[in-house]
Amino acid sequence: MASLERDAELMLRVRDGCTTSFAVLLERHRMQVIHFLYRMVQHRSVAEELAQEVFLRVYRSRATYEPTAKFTTWLFRIATHLALNWLRDGKHERGQESLDLEVGEGMSRQIPDREGTVEQKMLREARFAEIRKAIESLPEKQRSAVLMHKYQEMEYSQIAGALECSESAVKSLLFRAYETLRARLAHLA
Repeated sequence: MASLERDAELMLRVRDGCTTSFAVLLERHRMQVIHFLYRMVQHRSVAEELAQEVFLRVYRSRATYEPTAKFTTWLFRIATHLALNWLRDGKHERGQESLDLEVGEGMSRQIPDREGTVEQKMLREARFAEIRKAIESLPEKQRSAVLMHKYQEMEYSQIAGALECSESAVKSLLFRAYETLRARLAHLA
């Protein structure tokens, strides 16, 4: 059985009262949600708190869950809404952690560490920091779409479901975002 079908089946079991199935879903998707939220809010502890809220909302919604879309689409829709609400509420202006700081235990930047000289490593880190900064500066919906597309490897239909827009709107968001990133990062090519 495919993983996505398995997620929906697990969620239907959660709806029927199986807490073990919820634990499996939590274990399967927790780090992926935290990574996504961390890229959105750029603060490790906030990302972890928001991830807890995401899964709390999933659990609270168990009685009304219907597998009309992929489970991950529904999950990332909840995560996106919480992250955007947190950003809009201005909470990110208090105590924001820099992406340049070390990432916490169990979290990774998902950038391969290639061997090289210290100078090569420093140049690579400077490039990565510049790319992160360019992504951070995108409008919220464009940033969400890019993060889901590139880092979570979600399909257009899943992104559309998570952002509650059409697939053509997702394509447009991604096109504008990638054009902006190309222009800002052209000197790195």
